[in-house]
Amino acid sequence: MRVTQMVHRPKVLVSDFDGTMTAVDFYRLTIDRLLPAGAETHWTDYRTGKKTHFQALAAIYTGIRASEATVLEMLQEMHLEPRLSELLQQLNAANWDLVIVSAGCGWYIDRLLSQVGVSVPVFTNPGRFVEGLGLLMREPIESPYHHPETGIDKAAVVRDLVEAGKTVAFAGDGYPDTPAARLVPPSLRFAKDALAESLQASGEGWIAFSRWAEVVEHLLKNT
Repeated sequence: MRVTQMVHRPKVLVSDFDGTMTAVDFYRLTIDRLLPAGAETHWTDYRTGKKTHFQALAAIYTGIRASEATVLEMLQEMHLEPRLSELLQQLNAANWDLVIVSAGCGWYIDRLLSQVGVSVPVFTNPGRFVEGLGLLMREPIESPYHHPETGIDKAAVVRDLVEAGKTVAFAGDGYPDTPAARLVPPSLRFAKDALAESLQASGEGWIAFSRWAEVVEHLLKNT
């Protein structure tokens, strides 16, 4: 299903998940807490072009040998925005929809959102946890937004909304967020960490944030 069939309000905040709506990325916790020494090489291979973003994450996740219960407990250490449900209600009241786009995995995103009672469109890579095999993430080849590099083409989601006449804001923190961020005006472009570095390197403007709540508060005050 296309994103334009899933949103009804005139304004849409498209947001990355790991490191944007959470304080810590799932892949980072996995490397630091669950995997043996040397697992970092998968991410290094991505940064040096030896693996795609999807391949690197999939390799990291299939290295998990902890129990599902242990991994579910670890999810709390991602520190999802604690005011998410309240902030979403405020966004909706101000005619903003929220759409999540992630190159991570729906297995943990769905569980974290469910814990706080939030249901919004999420475009990400599906996955399932199998004891002894880890988190098995797959490319969403059936999605209209599939991309072989990251699994999900975030820019394509944003482009659909823009072409439908929506006012679109984007929030992200990683290099893969750059193409999507460039499709919205600087006044609606929220960035930190690697995304901010990427935009700075190309001389493009953005609004800095450290916590996702700051993105929502800015939109509520200025749009």
